[in-house]
Amino acid sequence: MAFLIKSMIGNPLSGIGLGGGGDKEEEAAPTDPAKAAGMTREEYEEYQKQVVEEKMERDADFLHKKAERATLRVCLRDKYRLPKSEQDDNMIEMAGDDVDVPEELLKMVDEDATEEEGKDSLMGQFQNLQNMDMDQLKEKASATVTELKSKAEEKCSVM
Repeated sequence: MAFLIKSMIGNPLSGIGLGGGGDKEEEAAPTDPAKAAGMTREEYEEYQKQVVEEKMERDADFLHKKAERATLRVCLRDKYRLPKSEQDDNMIEMAGDDVDVPEELLKMVDEDATEEEGKDSLMGQFQNLQNMDMDQLKEKASATVTELKSKAEEKCSVM
Protein backbone atom coordinates (compact mmCIF):
# COMPACT_ATOMS: atom_id res chain seq x y z
CA MET A 1 0.00 0.00 0.00
CA ALA A 2 2.82 2.38 0.90
CA PHE A 3 4.47 1.58 -2.42
CA LEU A 4 1.31 2.53 -4.29
CA ILE A 5 0.93 5.85 -2.45
CA LYS A 6 4.61 6.66 -2.92
CA SER A 7 4.42 5.91 -6.62
CA MET A 8 1.31 8.09 -7.01
CA ILE A 9 2.62 11.06 -5.08
CA GLY A 10 6.33 10.49 -5.60
CA ASN A 11 9.05 12.99 -4.92
CA PRO A 12 8.11 16.27 -6.59
CA LEU A 13 11.73 17.18 -7.29
CA SER A 14 12.71 13.85 -8.84
CA GLY A 15 10.83 14.60 -12.07
CA ILE A 16 12.60 17.90 -12.54
CA GLY A 17 16.08 16.41 -12.47
CA LEU A 18 17.66 18.99 -10.16
CA GLY A 19 20.13 16.79 -8.40
CA GLY A 20 17.69 14.85 -6.22
CA GLY A 21 18.98 11.50 -7.53
CA GLY A 22 19.52 9.83 -4.15
CA ASP A 23 16.04 8.20 -4.16
CA LYS A 24 16.56 6.23 -7.37
CA GLU A 25 17.58 3.06 -5.51
CA GLU A 26 14.42 3.14 -3.36
CA GLU A 27 12.18 3.65 -6.37
CA ALA A 28 13.54 0.56 -8.14
CA ALA A 29 10.96 -2.24 -8.20
CA PRO A 30 11.53 -4.67 -5.34
CA THR A 31 12.35 -8.18 -6.44
CA ASP A 32 10.53 -9.77 -3.50
CA PRO A 33 6.78 -10.08 -4.26
CA ALA A 34 5.95 -9.74 -0.56
CA LYS A 35 7.59 -6.33 -0.45
CA ALA A 36 5.89 -5.35 -3.69
CA ALA A 37 2.52 -6.15 -2.11
CA GLY A 38 3.45 -4.25 1.03
CA MET A 39 3.40 -7.33 3.27
CA THR A 40 5.89 -9.25 5.30
CA ARG A 41 7.12 -12.57 3.98
CA GLU A 42 4.91 -14.57 6.39
CA GLU A 43 1.80 -12.52 5.56
CA TYR A 44 2.44 -12.99 1.85
CA GLU A 45 2.85 -16.76 2.22
CA GLU A 46 -0.38 -16.96 4.25
CA TYR A 47 -2.15 -14.88 1.64
CA GLN A 48 -0.93 -17.18 -1.15
CA LYS A 49 -2.16 -20.24 0.81
CA GLN A 50 -5.59 -18.64 1.21
CA VAL A 51 -5.76 -17.83 -2.49
CA VAL A 52 -4.89 -21.42 -3.44
CA GLU A 53 -7.40 -22.87 -0.93
CA GLU A 54 -10.18 -20.57 -2.20
CA LYS A 55 -9.43 -21.53 -5.79
CA MET A 56 -9.53 -25.23 -4.93
CA GLU A 57 -12.84 -24.75 -3.12
CA ARG A 58 -14.35 -22.86 -6.07
CA ASP A 59 -13.16 -25.55 -8.48
CA ALA A 60 -14.67 -28.29 -6.29
CA ASP A 61 -18.00 -26.45 -6.08
CA PHE A 62 -18.00 -25.91 -9.84
CA LEU A 63 -17.26 -29.59 -10.47
CA HIS A 64 -20.07 -30.57 -8.09
CA LYS A 65 -22.57 -28.29 -9.88
CA LYS A 66 -21.54 -29.70 -13.25
CA ALA A 67 -22.02 -33.22 -11.91
CA GLU A 68 -25.49 -32.30 -10.59
CA ARG A 69 -26.45 -31.02 -14.03
CA ALA A 70 -25.08 -34.16 -15.65
CA THR A 71 -27.13 -36.29 -13.23
CA LEU A 72 -30.25 -34.36 -14.17
CA ARG A 73 -29.51 -34.84 -17.87
CA VAL A 74 -29.07 -38.58 -17.26
CA CYS A 75 -32.45 -38.68 -15.48
CA LEU A 76 -34.12 -36.86 -18.36
CA ARG A 77 -32.47 -39.15 -20.91
CA ASP A 78 -33.75 -42.17 -19.01
CA LYS A 79 -37.21 -40.66 -18.79
CA TYR A 80 -37.47 -39.91 -22.51
CA ARG A 81 -35.51 -43.02 -23.56
CA LEU A 82 -32.75 -41.03 -25.25
CA PRO A 83 -29.23 -42.38 -25.85
CA LYS A 84 -26.79 -42.02 -22.98
CA SER A 85 -23.89 -39.59 -23.07
CA GLU A 86 -20.40 -40.72 -22.12
CA GLN A 87 -19.49 -37.15 -21.23
CA ASP A 88 -22.19 -37.01 -18.55
CA ASP A 89 -21.18 -40.42 -17.20
CA ASN A 90 -17.55 -39.29 -16.98
CA MET A 91 -18.56 -36.07 -15.22
CA ILE A 92 -20.53 -38.00 -12.61
CA GLU A 93 -17.62 -40.40 -12.06
CA MET A 94 -15.19 -37.50 -11.60
CA ALA A 95 -17.39 -35.93 -8.93
CA GLY A 96 -17.85 -39.18 -7.04
CA ASP A 97 -20.92 -40.84 -5.60
CA ASP A 98 -22.07 -37.91 -3.47
CA VAL A 99 -23.83 -36.19 -6.39
CA ASP A 100 -27.57 -35.78 -6.05
CA VAL A 101 -29.98 -33.84 -8.18
CA PRO A 102 -31.29 -30.77 -6.31
CA GLU A 103 -34.80 -31.24 -4.90
CA GLU A 104 -36.25 -28.31 -6.86
CA LEU A 105 -35.17 -29.87 -10.14
CA LEU A 106 -36.52 -33.27 -9.15
CA LYS A 107 -39.87 -31.67 -8.31
CA MET A 108 -39.96 -30.04 -11.74
CA VAL A 109 -39.18 -33.34 -13.47
CA ASP A 110 -41.81 -35.17 -11.39
CA GLU A 111 -44.44 -32.52 -12.21
CA ASP A 112 -43.69 -32.92 -15.91
CA ALA A 113 -43.95 -36.69 -15.59
CA THR A 114 -47.37 -36.53 -13.89
CA GLU A 115 -48.65 -34.10 -16.54
CA GLU A 116 -47.51 -36.41 -19.32
CA GLU A 117 -49.02 -39.45 -17.62
CA GLY A 118 -52.32 -37.58 -17.44
CA LYS A 119 -52.15 -36.75 -21.15
CA ASP A 120 -51.28 -40.34 -22.07
CA SER A 121 -54.24 -41.84 -20.22
CA LEU A 122 -57.68 -42.37 -21.74
CA MET A 123 -59.21 -39.68 -19.49
CA GLY A 124 -56.55 -37.26 -20.63
CA GLN A 125 -57.52 -37.87 -24.23
CA PHE A 126 -61.19 -37.24 -23.41
CA GLN A 127 -60.27 -33.95 -21.77
CA ASN A 128 -58.38 -32.98 -24.90
CA LEU A 129 -61.50 -33.72 -26.95
CA GLN A 130 -63.53 -31.38 -24.76
CA ASN A 131 -61.03 -28.59 -25.34
CA MET A 132 -61.14 -28.94 -29.13
CA ASP A 133 -63.22 -26.66 -31.32
CA MET A 134 -65.88 -28.92 -32.85
CA ASP A 135 -66.83 -26.49 -35.62
CA GLN A 136 -63.26 -26.30 -36.80
CA LEU A 137 -63.00 -30.10 -36.65
CA LYS A 138 -66.20 -30.48 -38.74
CA GLU A 139 -64.91 -28.01 -41.34
CA LYS A 140 -61.61 -29.82 -41.59
CA ALA A 141 -63.35 -33.20 -41.98
CA SER A 142 -65.72 -31.92 -44.68
CA ALA A 143 -62.83 -30.31 -46.55
CA THR A 144 -60.94 -33.60 -46.47
CA VAL A 145 -64.00 -35.54 -47.73
CA THR A 146 -64.58 -33.13 -50.62
CA GLU A 147 -60.90 -33.28 -51.53
CA LEU A 148 -61.03 -37.08 -51.59
CA LYS A 149 -64.18 -37.03 -53.75
CA SER A 150 -62.59 -34.69 -56.27
CA LYS A 151 -59.46 -36.83 -56.53
CA ALA A 152 -61.59 -39.96 -56.93
CA GLU A 153 -63.62 -38.31 -59.73
CA GLU A 154 -60.45 -37.37 -61.56
CA LYS A 155 -59.14 -40.92 -61.46
CA CYS A 156 -62.37 -42.83 -61.95
CA SER A 157 -64.42 -42.42 -65.11
CA VAL A 158 -67.56 -44.10 -63.68
CA MET A 159 -68.25 -41.41 -61.11
